[in-house]
Amino acid sequence: MKITKLETFVVDGGWRAWTYVKVETDEGITGWGECSDYRVTNAVEGMVRDLAPLLVGKDPCAYEMRFIDMMRITRSSPGGITARAIAGIECALVDIAARERNISVVELLGGPTRDRVRLYWSHCGTTRVRHHDLVGKPPINSWADVTALGKEVVARGFTALKTNIVMPGQNGTWMSGFGGFGVAMGPNDEWAPNGLIEHTVKHIGTLRDAVGPDFDINLDLNWHFKPEACVRIAKALEPFNLHWLEIDTTDAAALAQVKASTSTRICTGETLIHMKEYLPFFQKHAADVFMIDVPWNGIVQGKKVGDLAATFGHNIGPHNHYSHLSTHMSAALCATLHNVRIMEIDIDDVPWKDDLVTHAPEIVDGHMIIPKRPGWGTAVNEEVARAHPWDAHKAAHAKHLAQPKPLKG
Repeated sequence: MKITKLETFVVDGGWRAWTYVKVETDEGITGWGECSDYRVTNAVEGMVRDLAPLLVGKDPCAYEMRFIDMMRITRSSPGGITARAIAGIECALVDIAARERNISVVELLGGPTRDRVRLYWSHCGTTRVRHHDLVGKPPINSWADVTALGKEVVARGFTALKTNIVMPGQNGTWMSGFGGFGVAMGPNDEWAPNGLIEHTVKHIGTLRDAVGPDFDINLDLNWHFKPEACVRIAKALEPFNLHWLEIDTTDAAALAQVKASTSTRICTGETLIHMKEYLPFFQKHAADVFMIDVPWNGIVQGKKVGDLAATFGHNIGPHNHYSHLSTHMSAALCATLHNVRIMEIDIDDVPWKDDLVTHAPEIVDGHMIIPKRPGWGTAVNEEVARAHPWDAHKAAHAKHLAQPKPLKG
């Protein structure tokens, strides 16, 4: 079997793009991978096109060799954009290898270790405060709305959620307005003033009261704060027994310092690439749980990271705030590892999300059932994908984001 064509689809996900790689073969077997990154969408898509000539005519089932080929040709262009493109292609090749054998990716990679994986409702409140109009949900205008959402999550059978620091109101926002992902322009010292800490305590306390003492709450700080501020926030939230406080950083030593300063559990890793970048964090035991992003690492390389985490005594939880193809890819990772804490999924989303794939995730009592169908157990619905093209002129990182009110302290 030989690769005949690579094609990309960049699909409208409302406020972000979903990027897919389709790989076709001379035997009529097609594979799909996702490598979404809506901040550098054009760059990732372009890298896939740049790699295509290297792959056409080659055996897709030799996916490890194809990965090495792509890594070799991009030695002088390392980094996240390259890694994402390679991951999307690798996932499509693995999908083909499984479909060629009429088995699931989980079976191909030696699983299953489980038949379902526990989920947490991600961006809980964050999506509604920013994009309630796009997902057809009520806005978050008050703390009463936060309470109502917490109770809704419990009523729908979930046992865990993740939120960001949300500012309810008629022009509500979240922490992106303070910097972090580069949304707010101008200087920013990534400090946590007293007013922000008090607000965060109010936010998490409101959620805790709504969901009860045994429900798991995760708070994502993204890239918003320097270590000193992370310590202040982590210590302030100790009474709420968070499932984890998520902190993005490339500095393992700094994160280890944060972890040593608090009883709040720490999670990191969503932007790390391959074992080389994870290793310093594992060696320093810099966090309690590590995220693995399959669309950015690939399924085979992601499994290697997960196995390496296990040797250091760490659990993992896939980073998955993308489309349902990524959800199936991430579930496959969970079903090939034994050291899995929980998996992320966005519940509030655009109305066409389910229609974009041939099989949406089967969710029962807050768990995703691991599919047994060939490949990922799903594929992209091309007709729907073509009906929802991404508008490259959308300012996804600026639109719908109100500037936050100044905080005292």
